[in-house]
Amino acid sequence: MNTTTSQEPGLETQAIAEISIEQKETEGLSQGQIVRRRFFRHRAALISMIVLAFIVVLAFTSVGVDLWGLRVPGWWQYSWNEIPAKVNNGVPTLSLWPLQFGDHPFGQDEVGRDIFAVVMRGTQQSIMVMVIAGVVATIIGVVIGAVAGYYGKLTDSVLMRFTDIIITIPLIVIGSVLGNTFGSLGAAVLGVVIGLFAWTTMARLVRGEFLSLREREFVDAARVSGARDRRIIFRHILPNAVGVIVVNATLLMAGAILLESALSFLGFGVQSPDTSLGKIISENQAAFSTRPWIFWWPGVFIIAIALCVNFIGDGLRDAFDPRQKKMPSERAMARAGRAGGPVPTPVDTTASTDAPTVTVSGEAVYTGDVVNYQDPRPDSPGDSRRGPLDPER
Repeated sequence: MNTTTSQEPGLETQAIAEISIEQKETEGLSQGQIVRRRFFRHRAALISMIVLAFIVVLAFTSVGVDLWGLRVPGWWQYSWNEIPAKVNNGVPTLSLWPLQFGDHPFGQDEVGRDIFAVVMRGTQQSIMVMVIAGVVATIIGVVIGAVAGYYGKLTDSVLMRFTDIIITIPLIVIGSVLGNTFGSLGAAVLGVVIGLFAWTTMARLVRGEFLSLREREFVDAARVSGARDRRIIFRHILPNAVGVIVVNATLLMAGAILLESALSFLGFGVQSPDTSLGKIISENQAAFSTRPWIFWWPGVFIIAIALCVNFIGDGLRDAFDPRQKKMPSERAMARAGRAGGPVPTPVDTTASTDAPTVTVSGEAVYTGDVVNYQDPRPDSPGDSRRGPLDPER
């Protein structure tokens, strides 16, 4: 019997080619290596991580660090609380063409303070609030969500009703009251205060993940082997929910820096003599029409930090989620189809005269055409033992 193969590419061939490309890219790699490779392929996240790292290094090395009496000087010639003589009437000395920075690249305020030094100090404080609030909120949210989702029943009801109560209170109101009380203690304390009330979204998401993961087979196997609940939660279930946790932790940090800026602008955040990005804008709002550059730079840094953190979170989501796949190019799919594509389906091209036949009572009844086959035998309704003729038999 002569056969030929169908060469028409279909959707099944395309899907198998995509799977083949993905399998070749991840062959021999651990889960951590796969996540890292997917993250580095996200251009926006990679660029955002570089920009955020540059901002952090610039802020903490330029004017130094002054934290709880520990003073580390920086390479910039002025500090945020120093008042030098005015240069060029306080106008920024930064020039892009020809490129030059001058003594005061961001300009000076009405009393002569160097805006670059003040903005760098404000960036330090805002980043500190962002990181501390994100870490505190993540820890509290993960613990409450994990316990509620794993144990369920009464424990779940009590913890989730408590979470609902915290959600009903506007975070800006809580932050204003507590920020006015604890803001004078420094950015670190303000970050802890914000983190104590920003964990609700994390708790609900982690609870949902645990409700799904606790019914999986590996959890049942751990219970049968005698593992304790604490070990099952933190060693078996929690690593499988790390993608949701990491992504939402970045969103918490982005929200924390915006909340801190809003509180400081309203006067309830970081208190004098220290400063933050929101406080810089609040203190100089009367000079918006005469010295607008005082607003440009803290606003640019607030937007840059928030966007970088959000893009990094977007990249982490794509890296941890196995359903997020990169669509290969047409050239890569064609190459994968040629190299390891599916075996084409055989098509029968045998002539009808050469096809195998089936005879019944000396009469040919099958010549390879199954669709148009007709049973020539007379009907025998009374013969219950008779079944349909099987041409393949």
